[in-house]
Parts: sequence; C-alpha cells; structure tokens
Amino acid sequence: MSTHIRPRRWRPPRARTSSPERLGSPTLYPVNGTGPEDVLVDTHGRVLTGVDDGRVLALSDHGRRIDTLADTGGRPLGLEQLPDGAILVCDAHRGLLRINPDTGRVHTLLPATGPHRPALCNNAAVTADGTVYLSDSSRRFPLEQWRDDLLEHSGTGRLWRVSPDGEAEPLLNGLHFANGVALAADESFVTVAETGAYRLTRLWLRGPRAGETDTLLPALGGFPDNIATGTDGLIWVTQAAARNPLLDLAHAHLPAALHLDRALPEALRVQPTPTVWLLAVDDTGRVVRELRAHPRGFGMVTGVREHHGTLYLGSLTSTAVATLHPPRPTTDTEHPG
Repeated sequence: MSTHIRPRRWRPPRARTSSPERLGSPTLYPVNGTGPEDVLVDTHGRVLTGVDDGRVLALSDHGRRIDTLADTGGRPLGLEQLPDGAILVCDAHRGLLRINPDTGRVHTLLPATGPHRPALCNNAAVTADGTVYLSDSSRRFPLEQWRDDLLEHSGTGRLWRVSPDGEAEPLLNGLHFANGVALAADESFVTVAETGAYRLTRLWLRGPRAGETDTLLPALGGFPDNIATGTDGLIWVTQAAARNPLLDLAHAHLPAALHLDRALPEALRVQPTPTVWLLAVDDTGRVVRELRAHPRGFGMVTGVREHHGTLYLGSLTSTAVATLHPPRPTTDTEHPG
C-alpha cells in the first residue's frame, strides 16, 4: 500500500554555479540484469554491483565474465568490502547484509524490520577497524516511493553507526533522503548525501570538533546520490538528475500542489536523465573536479568509484555499468594531497 505524501514548505538554496569538464561517452559493460545501482572494485580487481532481482554480480576480464556472488532475495543497493574480505550489502528490502564471496552465503547483520532498525538501508562506508556508517533513507517511504520522499521533504532519514560487535545506533536524524556515505581518507569525518536537500552533511568523528555536524558541500545543482572516497583521497559524488526549477518553486510557494503526487504533471517530477554528472570534493568542501558526459543508453548515474584514475559508474535504471578515464586535472585544480 502506498503512503500518501504530506508536503512540507521549504526554500531550496540557490544552486552553486559550475563549469564542468566535458567528457566523451563512457565505455559500457552490459550486465544480465537491470539497475546496477552501486559499484565496488574489490581486492581482486572485480567490479561488483547489485541488480533489481536481488543478485550481487562480479564482473571481470573487462566485463566479459559475469559471476553471481549471491542472491539477497531483496534489492541490493550500496556495496562495501569489509576488512576480512566479506562484502557488505545495503539491501532496501532486507536490511544490512554480509556476503561470503567464496560461498555466496548471506548473513543478516541488521534486519529491515523493528523499531530500532534502519527502515531503508541505502549506502555505507567502512572504517579500517570494521565500523560501518550506514544511511537509512526514509522512515516514511519504501524505495519504490523515493520520489514521494523528495516531494514531501519531511526529513525522516538517518545516519547509523554499526560497531564491529554488531551494536547499532543512529547518529544523525532529520536527514532529507539520506543516501551516499563516505569517510574522509584519514577517517576524521563521515559525510552523507542528503538527496532531498541538495547537500553533503558532515559529522566529525575525531579531533577537536568530534561530534559536531556541519555542511561539507551545500547547494548542489543536482540530486546527489551515492558518494565514495577514491584512491586519490577525494570524495566522488554522483548527481543522478539535475534540479527542477519548477519543483523548487513549488516547494517554496505551493507545497499544497504537491499533494497531487499521483497526478503531478511531468514538468514537476524528478526525471532520470541520460547524463553522467560527477563531482570530486576535497576534505575542505572544495570542488576539485566536475565532469559531465552525455552517453547514449546510460543514465541516472547513482554509483561512482574512483580506482587509480578510472571511474566506475552504476545506474538505477540502466542495464550496464560504465567506466570513464578522465584526463589528469590541470595544475590549478589538481588535488594537493
């Protein structure tokens, strides 16, 4: 049964201006499934992804070989590798899972039911000691109603911490569709993408500001989705779609109109776009790189991993994962670390 929306009035911030680097089309590697939402490069060099029928796949030999690692029986989204080599899966239907990549055995770490559990597991980041930081996108809507959460803007998302011994606790509440999660390269902070608020929110974990929250990157020009820290030390950010000026206007001035969610004109809906739109952000919140491409047959990019200069991309709507090989940044934009 669908949950009816109760839109809240809010005034979206003016989008930051940008001058993205234009790239050619990425190379596509078809998968035998739909919606490879996130991507992970494991310690064997394989590209892992999860598709909408519940399977977690491993691509190797430049995409010519596809193996099924496991079937979660749900909808796998974010993927991470744990320190012991196991694969951590954020499953929107089943909760937080652990997969043995050798046997395919699936073990539930946190079920998706119960009052003290994440309701919509989406994405995660893992520290060197195995602590998991996990986004819980919405307590109001299931994954299938993600657009409704963006329309309602009620802020029921959370960021959780799961210790290596399995103890789980929410650290941040009131997030607007909590989505991608990434750690600073030195693990001094964790940041979470708030898709519904066009920003990256940061929680300091160590140092004199430990426990404080601030905004790492505000006023994005698109809807941020998954984020991940690359081997270059930068936090890479996907923007799954551009902001809709009419929708922003309705949020600020006509929220009652959004009650008509099932009859909204297409002009007010969040639309998947056939665009690759990526940001690379340093630990001060400076946008070091912004990349855009307009490929055919690939869009709504929701997952990104930078691995030794190559970008691996996932998509909520496509039937392939993709790779990009951007040129090295120019001297005035190159990351200093």
